[in-house]
Amino acid sequence: MTESATLPVEQRNFYFIIPMCPVYSNNPLSIHDIIQMLKINRGLVIADENAAERQLSIIGYFRLANYMRPMESDKVNHLFKPGSTFENALDLYYFDKELRALIFTAIQSAEVGIRAQISHPISMKHGAFWYLDSSLCHNQWRFTDNMNNIQKEINRSKEDFIKDHFVKYPGTDLPAWKVIEILSFGTLSKTFSNLNDTSLKKTIARSVGLPQHKILESWLQALAGLRNCVAHHARVWNKVFPGTPTLPTHAAGKWIKNTAVDCGRLYAHLCCVAYLQNQVHPQNDFATKLKDLLSKHPNADLNAMGFPKGWQNEPLWK
Repeated sequence: MTESATLPVEQRNFYFIIPMCPVYSNNPLSIHDIIQMLKINRGLVIADENAAERQLSIIGYFRLANYMRPMESDKVNHLFKPGSTFENALDLYYFDKELRALIFTAIQSAEVGIRAQISHPISMKHGAFWYLDSSLCHNQWRFTDNMNNIQKEINRSKEDFIKDHFVKYPGTDLPAWKVIEILSFGTLSKTFSNLNDTSLKKTIARSVGLPQHKILESWLQALAGLRNCVAHHARVWNKVFPGTPTLPTHAAGKWIKNTAVDCGRLYAHLCCVAYLQNQVHPQNDFATKLKDLLSKHPNADLNAMGFPKGWQNEPLWK
């Protein structure tokens, strides 16, 4: 036993071996040099170098590189497959940009309807301040966490109806129907999921054409993640999402027959968006616009988004 080991813990000398980590040493390159690196060193075909430089100055290389990676034959040295073009990567980028805009509009539209479907029935049964009642929740830790998030969202809200409430009713809590309007989709999802009134939740799920509340909970969670991705301009094409919606084998409205798809990919999420849109706004044109967008960009790999063969023939998409 060493002398140090016989000393009280607070008097011992502890030595830690810190592993050597590689140091990032890449220097920034000019846009012109990036173009030359892609073309000469990595084998990317660039039809118009001046146009490519303009696009990189607008988009940024690191963002556009995400759309180049599927064309790489060597993922370590980033060497491209023969015939890979800058223009294909650029087309994928603009496809993804248009797709995000389409998804955002659709989710926003469905989300407004879902907020009303959640807020009103719960308030009618449990009162104006049900969101403050911990006895209505499964998990007390989640209740506390949700309340912290709700309070933060109330504090940073700039909505006039929130300000007016505290002017008119100083020192009082907001009723649920006002709070619901300013909650993020993620906080709304977590609050709904933690409610222990299973019977009421089933009624709410059926109001949007879903057979049971667990499915609605999984959809809200998945769509909250998709919405955040879209809102932060992150890639949705060729992406695996953390939230996975449960796809029912049957539903009240037009649905898909083939539910054996990768629920972590975009297609499953798009099915949920389209279905909720049909339930909340039956006259929407989401499916038509999605099919038009895919036709406009045939370069976009449907497999990378989890689309199965024959998807367009499903009742949901007709």
